Amino acid sequence: MSKFPKTNISVEKKARSVEEAIEAALNELNISKEDAVIEIVQEASKGFLGLGAKEAVVKVSVKSAGSEPEAEAQTERVSAAEPVQEAKPVEGKLYSSPSPAENAKNFISDILNAMGIEVKVTAVLEEDVVKIDLDGENMGIVIGKRGDTLDSLQYLTSLVVNQSSEDYIKISIDTENYREKRSEALNALSTRLAAKVARTGKKFTLEPMNPYERRIIHSNLQDNEFVTTFSIGQEPYRKVVIAPKYPKQFGGKKGGYGKGGRKRPSGSGRGGYNRQSFNKSEKKNSSSASTATYKADFKPQQHKAEYKNFEEYLAAHSKD
Repeated sequence: MSKFPKTNISVEKKARSVEEAIEAALNELNISKEDAVIEIVQEASKGFLGLGAKEAVVKVSVKSAGSEPEAEAQTERVSAAEPVQEAKPVEGKLYSSPSPAENAKNFISDILNAMGIEVKVTAVLEEDVVKIDLDGENMGIVIGKRGDTLDSLQYLTSLVVNQSSEDYIKISIDTENYREKRSEALNALSTRLAAKVARTGKKFTLEPMNPYERRIIHSNLQDNEFVTTFSIGQEPYRKVVIAPKYPKQFGGKKGGYGKGGRKRPSGSGRGGYNRQSFNKSEKKNSSSASTATYKADFKPQQHKAEYKNFEEYLAAHSKD
């Protein structure tokens, strides 16, 4: 190092650790630690679940000849023998409060703070359920598409709370009354689809839903006398199917009830007549047309003297 270091100069450096930041600042100033005044502006932080990670920031100044002991006492000095250690949570001690509601509240607060979202978190334990309510602006980010983000937070909170609880604690997270609104929408949708299935006899498969939303639909239609419900597929793509309870009455085919509906006789035309049998009857009727005419003209009262019966009358007029 130079015997005549620069005076009245300071630099600020960022690095993954305090040690690395100090070393970079000393190299730039070309001084040793004994000739430096070191101030740690910000400790390095890995964040929470990868969110909110921060670099270490230090400010290093060249020690002047007239520096007062009081001024030096106000700065944090770092020696090579005792490197700065980052604070680490003690294993098994994170979110280990006897109160499940307190653990849930702290966990949710840490996640949302790391995301840069200002939210008021309220957690209350009712029997074996911790009910958490979030209040703040732009809650759509926390809810996510169809509540996916809210469900993920709920799942993670359940894991954290139950790692330090002897009994299983259920977690329910809500914001802006989203859960109730979603439940009402699913009940209305399933009722409307059930009416359609009962009318048409065709089953209907809904979009993939989480277990909580599937239970809402099953519960809403469990007493319906015309349809039944069941789930198909694997998580997270499991779906609810609404199907007719008595599918045999629909025959499984289009065009009406029963197995085959009314069938038209083979060889028949639009009016249901068989063309072949109609032609035969037409020939038969043509041969007896003249007989029918003579029979209509024959009046026994007028021909008693001349003809004894209709056969004689017919023989006499056969040439006509």
